[in-house]
Amino acid sequence: MKKPNFYSSQGFDRLDRYRDDPEWLQAILSSENSRLLPVWRNQHLVTRQHRPVSFPGNRDGGLLALSDELVLLGSDPEGVIWLALDISHLEQPEKMLPGREEQSFRDLRIVGPLIDRHSGALLAHARAMTYWHRHHRYCGDCGSPTESTRAGHMRICSNPTCQRAHHPRTDPAVIMLIHDGDYCLLGRQPSWPAGMHSTLAGFVEPGESLEDAVAREVWEEAGIQIADIRYHSSQPWPFPSSIMLGFYARAASTAIQVDGVELESADWFHRNQLLNSPENEQFHLPRRDSISWRLIETWMRAEHQG
Repeated sequence: MKKPNFYSSQGFDRLDRYRDDPEWLQAILSSENSRLLPVWRNQHLVTRQHRPVSFPGNRDGGLLALSDELVLLGSDPEGVIWLALDISHLEQPEKMLPGREEQSFRDLRIVGPLIDRHSGALLAHARAMTYWHRHHRYCGDCGSPTESTRAGHMRICSNPTCQRAHHPRTDPAVIMLIHDGDYCLLGRQPSWPAGMHSTLAGFVEPGESLEDAVAREVWEEAGIQIADIRYHSSQPWPFPSSIMLGFYARAASTAIQVDGVELESADWFHRNQLLNSPENEQFHLPRRDSISWRLIETWMRAEHQG
């Protein structure tokens, strides 16, 4: 089996069987076996050493009373039960939480590459769920307020004549490394940090297979025809709510025509050029917690055959 990507939650029990048991949930909230993860406006509480901060469920210091939303995440391999608490409505959350002054809320996009994989998966899960709740306060059918249920894994329309059930959603996106012998295709978007180059990617549209989406995105963004599309792996990517589906494909044409919208530039890069990347503002590869880096690293070190 391939090594799991960052933010993957292998070995994590999501405890679906307890989501409709309010008595169990109430008991776990005061259990010494539970931990509470505060989330504030898509950010997580960490120390100066970038270690995530959580609070024991039975000694939460009033944290539950501050929460605007509670979500059961699940149980880790050690049997610890994790819950996310959204406190985004607070203006100065650090002052109202127990702990030391060196704790602060940081974006996972900044601290993700600096923390261990277990913590990264937990924070990614918490971020995705709290984001979904904040953006589904109202029913998409009738516009009435929705109410959280199933330990934070469903929202029900409060309108008695509607009562539509809303479930957490993940947006599928394909991400692909296109290769031609010892060269691969990389591009850059205008909004990226200076010098950053990465694989091409895009969202899957209705009525498309994943392979259709890979071919379409490469053609639309770079004018390249491809063949031999092969799946590699996937990665949860809660920025804000995607699942990245990674592929390799062989170039069937090599003349690049950049669309000028999604990409500002694209080019073919030799394997040795990437292995000796200067990693500076003129040229650098994507962040090390991303599946784009995983696809590039695997290919440039010749682990991928094809």
